[in-house]
Amino acid sequence: MKLRQVILSSDNNYESLVDYIQRNGLKKIFIICGSSFQKFRLKGVLDELNAQGKIQPIYFSEFQPNPDYESVVKGVDAFRKGNCDSIFAIGGGSAMDVAKCVKLYSNMPEGANYLQEPIVPNDIPFLAAPTTAGTGSEATRYAVIYYKGEKQSVTDYSCIPQAVLFDASMLAYLPEYQRKATMLDAFCHSVESFWSVNSTDESKEYSKAAIGLILEYIDSYLENAEPGNSAMLKAANLAGQAINITQTTAGHAMCYKMTKLYDISHGHAAALCVSVLWRFMVENTSLSMDSRGKDYLDKMFLDLASAMGCVDAISAVERFQRIVSDLNLRTPVVDDESDFELLARSVNLVRLKNNPVRLDEQTINVLYRKIFDEK
Repeated sequence: MKLRQVILSSDNNYESLVDYIQRNGLKKIFIICGSSFQKFRLKGVLDELNAQGKIQPIYFSEFQPNPDYESVVKGVDAFRKGNCDSIFAIGGGSAMDVAKCVKLYSNMPEGANYLQEPIVPNDIPFLAAPTTAGTGSEATRYAVIYYKGEKQSVTDYSCIPQAVLFDASMLAYLPEYQRKATMLDAFCHSVESFWSVNSTDESKEYSKAAIGLILEYIDSYLENAEPGNSAMLKAANLAGQAINITQTTAGHAMCYKMTKLYDISHGHAAALCVSVLWRFMVENTSLSMDSRGKDYLDKMFLDLASAMGCVDAISAVERFQRIVSDLNLRTPVVDDESDFELLARSVNLVRLKNNPVRLDEQTINVLYRKIFDEK
């Protein structure tokens, strides 16, 4: 299913956003946002529209990072109570996840366990303004929430926002660590999508475009300059479009437990995993799980190297590793040998099915050891 998103900009005091709201008759807008929203220029624009009686915004911020099911239920209740006609997610991945679930659950029976109800697509207008350049969630059909401490994946094409606002000024407030980690998330999405067994010509074009923007603008972005921030928003969105087609692979499957176990960001953990996984796969294409075969994988890794501006597959791996190393991110320390077994057992086998090279628990254990030994 192909959705052509409307891309809005912050130019001319958000003229395209204001026009979109008025043209589509959006009035009672359910705005899901975090505390950082108070800093943004966009708040002033929405306040002015409210003062002029053009919109009646209802704000919802009762959620935390890695949002739980209870937060979503509160959001659905608030959406219904406010008789809202549209949803506007302003934030990072957590705000997007909550907003997607509110949209999907809003037409389910009140009081039901929404996770157990069939999803019936609806046409509630849904806008998104990403405040980090990483998850690309504004371009995907996926959301993640937690129910009784367990991760729940929610998926449906109807939860993809119809319109996305790119506002580079929002990225100006990112803390340094979050700036680096979210960029790495977009980078990992791009390369994992490229090598996924589900890759297509279209997904690869999205991946290559995202990789090109990241490599070209990484310095500007890390300096918090407007050109870099603007380009990285586009890169994250393109990577999200790629992942929307292919899903993620072993790099992401391996990173989730690391994030919780060592209190590091998702993008940081994903980059550590991809750094060792990439080399292993290049050196072991004979273990191909891709129906297109070993020869295809060898060529694919050369094509990926070309997208990275490198002449061969190992050089591409090394360039990625240098980029990660140069960010000087904190390296987790493994204090307990049992962590390696715990990490290996935590890997989601479903995501391994998307991986082009066969992995078993023993190999994954070895890869985890390389992550911590080599960093």
